Amino acid sequence: MAPSFDWWAKGVHKGTPVVVKMDNPDWSMVELEGPSEDDFLIGNNPTDTRAKARGKNAKQLTWVLLLKAHRAAGYLTSVASTLAGIGPAIRRRVASGRTDTESTSSFENKTVKTRFYNCIKVFLWFSLFLLGFEIAAYYKGWHFRASNLQLQYIFTAPFGVRDFFDWLYSNWLLIRVGFVAPPLQFLANVCIVLFLIQSLDRLILCLCCFWIRVKKIKPIPKEDTVADLETGENGFFPMVLVQIPMCNEREVYQHSIAAVCKLDWPKSKILIQVLDDSDDPMTQLLIEEEVHKWQQVGANIVYRHRVIRDGYKAGNLKSAMSCSYVKDYEFVAIFDADFQPTHDFLKRTIPHFKDNEDVGLVQARWSFVNKDENLLTRLQNINLSFHFEVEQQVNGVLINFFGFNGTAGVWRIKALEDSGGWLERTTVEDMDIAVRAHLQGWKFVFLNDVECQCELPESYEAYRKQQHRWHSGPMQLFRLCLPDIIHAKISFWKKFNMIFLFFLLRKLILPFYSFTLFCIILPMTMFIPEAELPAWVVCYVPALMSFLNILPAPKSFPFIVPYLLFENTMSVTKFNAMISGLFQLGNAYEWVVTKKSGRSSESDLVSLIEKDPKHQLRGSEPDLDEIKAEILQEQKARKKKHNRIYTKELALAFLLLTASARSLLSAQGIHFYFLLFQGISFLVVGLDLIGEQVM
Repeated sequence: MAPSFDWWAKGVHKGTPVVVKMDNPDWSMVELEGPSEDDFLIGNNPTDTRAKARGKNAKQLTWVLLLKAHRAAGYLTSVASTLAGIGPAIRRRVASGRTDTESTSSFENKTVKTRFYNCIKVFLWFSLFLLGFEIAAYYKGWHFRASNLQLQYIFTAPFGVRDFFDWLYSNWLLIRVGFVAPPLQFLANVCIVLFLIQSLDRLILCLCCFWIRVKKIKPIPKEDTVADLETGENGFFPMVLVQIPMCNEREVYQHSIAAVCKLDWPKSKILIQVLDDSDDPMTQLLIEEEVHKWQQVGANIVYRHRVIRDGYKAGNLKSAMSCSYVKDYEFVAIFDADFQPTHDFLKRTIPHFKDNEDVGLVQARWSFVNKDENLLTRLQNINLSFHFEVEQQVNGVLINFFGFNGTAGVWRIKALEDSGGWLERTTVEDMDIAVRAHLQGWKFVFLNDVECQCELPESYEAYRKQQHRWHSGPMQLFRLCLPDIIHAKISFWKKFNMIFLFFLLRKLILPFYSFTLFCIILPMTMFIPEAELPAWVVCYVPALMSFLNILPAPKSFPFIVPYLLFENTMSVTKFNAMISGLFQLGNAYEWVVTKKSGRSSESDLVSLIEKDPKHQLRGSEPDLDEIKAEILQEQKARKKKHNRIYTKELALAFLLLTASARSLLSAQGIHFYFLLFQGISFLVVGLDLIGEQVM
């Protein structure tokens, strides 16, 4: 062993002083020394050096343990303070909040919403009754666990058993085993199969995305086109129409108009249409004044306001395309009011149309200026990153088809006209025109490396309304487009992809099994233990799917558990919206504009003006001060608003928490933890404790 000791002895390892500051006044400033050279000289004098090393190491270990104990105490203190603060926050929210049933401008039909809420309440009261029943049976000695029920005890026990309760519970067991468990298990098996199919689809998409990244496959325009655009000589500069549809977008109109007016394109080849559908006279005046200012500095921009505001965004775009001067333009770029394209956006998208006459759409991906604003925006960023990075990119590369995102895209006007133009028949006019264009044989190009900044909803109320429209609209469209898809002159594979993958699997099956399996069947299996859900369905496969979803946004990995829980929480809204759109229930055709905060609008506009003084607007500084005053005034008014209390989410929270309490009697570990944390997530969302807070 001597050579080994000599090898250690040759290294010179001097300790580095470490200063540790203790917050506790009883603990003074101390200095911890790292291991010195003597600590490793064990081979020369085993007796003395080992004793000395043992003493030093013990002393250092004591300080390290003390430090770790101090940190642990700090963590426990912070956790305790956080938990202590939740109680008063919930009390204030309950005292000042208003339930979603009290809203006068709800986007859901009250009759449909009440029926759905009543169905959830039935499950809640049923679970509460069964929980009390099972607890009483547990203390009477009925210690049966899931799927291990010994029915022979019931048949071999003396008649009358012990008392009336035992007779009642034994008969409930017979009913449960013979009549309740089989249909529940059948429904659970159906949902598990759908869950596995959807998970397989997601896995295949991720593998295809990985293959695309390894092979570095991406759409590349003609080289001469790019070179010409950079030099500005004899380039491909077709006539481009730019449209900014908006409706009461006071918070974001200024920086969106400024960004579009800064697009690097010959002024004689571009026309910007500001399509204002606002019904607020002050907002109309502000937007029109902003357009007038840009006209004064030479921007080719026009303001257009409809008197008859039919058809929401689709009607607005359809009306704009009916202008006589549109026939002079070959392409149209569309940006929603909160989108800020970079100055080279057209240079990076338009070239993909050259010498590709069958390309009808070029779509850019979204990026978000407020993705780190709060927990809600972080979770949305995970979802949308997967949508663009994986779904849109894979579909664009493999089959040249994906759903148009409604903004940050460039259309060939001929493709719009060939597909029938904008129609007001659904609330997802973007998906509608994409499906009809694909049926006509047009190809789509998705550019994952071209980003357009926009804003995410920061409040749960705004996000909930957005998701309701995004999930009810596709079901409306599916009803309308199914005959056209069946009779279209396209390949069988494209029909299969559009009907099964695009509509059924990703728009209908996903919200159906997510809500039914994890919000209804799983808690019911706690009270009907003969119907089982395996642990891999409850934990392992969902965890794997969440991991795959979070891969395009690796910085969001710490939020993988909240993401999984929140997605299941949102399944209530998505399932309700899917049913409303599929069966045309309630206000499925009502468009609700997503609320914007406009947090970055003023700073973006100021930086834009300072960066390019030649385009400085006359009178812009006083106007900025005026806008700032209005924003501050609106923020003060926002504080007077009430947070909402969402009854469906709260009812499901108590249902899941009740089921978690029941699972303790069956000693089901994974099921208990999943139900507990899922119930807490429903409780947090139901009390509107996620996202923007407006106490």
